[in-house]
Amino acid sequence: MSDQFDQSAAQPRESDDAEPSRSIDAPRTGDIVIDAALTDLAVADADDLDAILDRGEAVHRTLQGRLADLGG
Repeated sequence: MSDQFDQSAAQPRESDDAEPSRSIDAPRTGDIVIDAALTDLAVADADDLDAILDRGEAVHRTLQGRLADLGG
């Protein structure tokens, strides 16, 4: 067994019948809840305006919640 890190093992595997994956270009904040909301927005179908709006509003609510937590 090799001592080198196998980077391919850290990547999720796709099934044979899955659509080709596209690169997810979502910012990373270090906050797992915010990052999840941003990733959901980033993977929204660009042709589905309703999905983009719904996920954008979810990001907005998440950010407002996190800011409210900071305000005490």
